[in-house]
Amino acid sequence: MLAKVYSATIAGIEAYPIEIEVDVTQGLPSFSIVGLPDQAVRESKDRVKPALKNSGFEFPVKRITVNLAPADLKKEGPSFDLPIAIGLLTATKLIKRDRLTDYFILGELSLDGSLRPVKGILPTVLKAKGLKKKGVILPEENAREAALIKGINIYPVGSLKRVIDFLEGRIEILPFSLEVKNLFKERAIYPVDFNEVAGQEHVKRALEVAVSGGHNALLLGPPGSGKTMLAKRLPTILPDITLPEALETTKIHSIVGLLNPKEAIVATRPFRSPHHTISDVALIGGGPFPKPGEISLSHNGVLFLDELAEFHQDVLEVLRQPLEDGIIHISRAKGSVSFPARFMLVGAMNPCPCGTLGQQT
Repeated sequence: MLAKVYSATIAGIEAYPIEIEVDVTQGLPSFSIVGLPDQAVRESKDRVKPALKNSGFEFPVKRITVNLAPADLKKEGPSFDLPIAIGLLTATKLIKRDRLTDYFILGELSLDGSLRPVKGILPTVLKAKGLKKKGVILPEENAREAALIKGINIYPVGSLKRVIDFLEGRIEILPFSLEVKNLFKERAIYPVDFNEVAGQEHVKRALEVAVSGGHNALLLGPPGSGKTMLAKRLPTILPDITLPEALETTKIHSIVGLLNPKEAIVATRPFRSPHHTISDVALIGGGPFPKPGEISLSHNGVLFLDELAEFHQDVLEVLRQPLEDGIIHISRAKGSVSFPARFMLVGAMNPCPCGTLGQQT
């Protein structure tokens, strides 16, 4: 019997709807997943089977085929565990299929049937809202992030058994709600402050001018003169991040997996300081299936390159286009994506290899 469950995958910084077709037929026992799955998706069968058994359900000893459509789009991550399990139970008539089309379902399964959080929740909820779905069923740890999007119901669940009971109508789960403006104000606190810097009046004035005019800056001085200290406090004198900017920044951090579930939103301007051994791919983004790099993680914030002279020349050269356009276009054999990258670039370096050129000894 055939069952269909709906979920989403991430490509670039956008979510794309995925139709999960599960077919259970007579034949030699097997479990195959097709549709360009990565290793984490292929391993879903090894998590789904014990999760079903430990949740009190019988795993069908039949020929099982799971198709992730569209088949030409790469599927990544463990977020398909839950919809695959739901599809199996629906195909074996243990769950009624009449409510499945109303929801996006995603979540990673533990072997005991409990759910773990997954990445990329914010763009997935945005896509579900755009497709006019009634709601999104997801792990409890992702609920706060998902609730940032208004106009769609968010149903947080802690286990596979609870999802099944909800779909069967045996229990009611109230949609999770969150006062976004209050949360935004609570999280808009920096751990440091520009006012903490004593002295260095000429440097502070220069940085204030740079921030006011939207300019980049280079701090040149000997070790211990306060270059890094000043740079870390620079985001605190930037204009307060707006809610639309915060949601855009949160979207990027969610995809990369850097978002703290307890905070749910990036309410301060990001500050990124990669090591000088970073590669050009890690800086601008990329890979076989492109992911955001440091310049996108610092979008709407500050990118600080300490020991600027130690960075490889090819790494610095790739900054030209995103500094001009505020966006980075990455093309690979398997696809092209664009990531936002509008940031303030701040560099710091010593005046010479020993760091003391022009200093009195």
